[in-house]
Amino acid sequence: MSNLVIRNGEIVTASQRYVADIYCEHGRIKAIGQELQVPQGTEEYDARGKFVFPGFIDPHTHVRMEFMGTFAADDYESATIAALCGGTTTLIDFCIPNRDESPLSAFKTWQEASQGKACSDFTWHMAITRFDDEVERELREIVSRGVASFKVFLAYGGALGVDDEALLGVMKLARELGVVVTAHCENSEMIDTLQKKLVDEGKLGPEWHEPSRPTFVEAEGTRHFCAMARVTGAHGYIVHLSCEEALKEAVEAQLQGANIWIETLIQHLVLDHRDAERPNFEGAKFVMSPPLRDKRNQAPLWAGFDKGMIATLGSDHAPFNMAQKRMGEENFCLIPNGIPSLEDRVRVFFTEGVQKGRIDLHRFVDAASTQAARIFGLFPQKGTIQIGSDADLVVYDPTVKETLSVDTHHMNVDYNPFEGREVEGRCALVTVRGQIQVRDGEFVGEKGIGEFLKREPTHF
Repeated sequence: MSNLVIRNGEIVTASQRYVADIYCEHGRIKAIGQELQVPQGTEEYDARGKFVFPGFIDPHTHVRMEFMGTFAADDYESATIAALCGGTTTLIDFCIPNRDESPLSAFKTWQEASQGKACSDFTWHMAITRFDDEVERELREIVSRGVASFKVFLAYGGALGVDDEALLGVMKLARELGVVVTAHCENSEMIDTLQKKLVDEGKLGPEWHEPSRPTFVEAEGTRHFCAMARVTGAHGYIVHLSCEEALKEAVEAQLQGANIWIETLIQHLVLDHRDAERPNFEGAKFVMSPPLRDKRNQAPLWAGFDKGMIATLGSDHAPFNMAQKRMGEENFCLIPNGIPSLEDRVRVFFTEGVQKGRIDLHRFVDAASTQAARIFGLFPQKGTIQIGSDADLVVYDPTVKETLSVDTHHMNVDYNPFEGREVEGRCALVTVRGQIQVRDGEFVGEKGIGEFLKREPTHF
């Protein structure tokens, strides 16, 4: 690995902004300053007129995922290449055992799926689909192996979802071990009732997905999870919050002292329920849970970022091709859930957030990188630019304008939810631990260099 110096870029972190050189050696940031003197043979890159951001972190991906009897279309190679081309240098994926599978068995499966394939660094949230003495023993072992976050589903009853007895057990264990519990917050029983009613009425198209999981169902699930966090003292993280009603519940819990962080998705900031109503089954491309909402919810979510109530921006990347989506052509309940957005998350956020004045550059970096590093035990190794941190860097050229399309993206899926949308900026250079992986938005690096990031529990 050769050394690298990035010169004259405008460095932007969650709290600082200045022009300087960055010298990277042996995978770390060795020096930051003006006109740095570097060893002979160091590769040089002139970032004049460009931003230099810390590598972005996606706290919510499903690279390897089985859903509705089919598997996500990406693997660790294609997903991490797509992520890097969009500026994301670290993924936090979900390791999800089936209900009859042990956590350690799933852990091994995810190890095998990622080994030698990932082109960026990664780690996992450990999903819990049942809770008993065996699961508890294995979760303790998995935490000792470097996984410092759990995942529970308050939806998908009978499959991935957990009941209150299991939820309490998980959260008590998390409190003891100092790990954070991430949660999909919807009310499973309400969803089952509404879905059955719609199907019985012959309402079977993708446009009925959102009415089967309305905002009050998500708000109730959010309130329930926050109450469990207060009872147990566990630290909770609400994934993919989509609407104003749920946001109010989560903020109220924060005000009452609950240890709660909030994540929303780029999809919920810029797409809405009308996309899922497109004719000729095109709406299936936009089926995810929680669903795309009425556009009126977007302003409160943007305000949540601007005011710091919402901590992080994820992608919930779950790529399913249209042939897979057509499994639910006769019944929306059978459409594999997911909207692929791993590659475009950062550029759409920059365009719609920073360039349109909804958030400033510091909050942009904070939400798309730094907060995830802090919450999930990766800071300051990741999520910032300082001496000693990993040299995960994104040189971003804000003058470039491009149109997003399935024809040019790197995700292994046959549509792009942002098709035809113009974005401002492109990743001129992306490094992983000082190694150049992307130039001018294209992967030029080495495959398989990604490392599993072991994390220590921090939420005691």
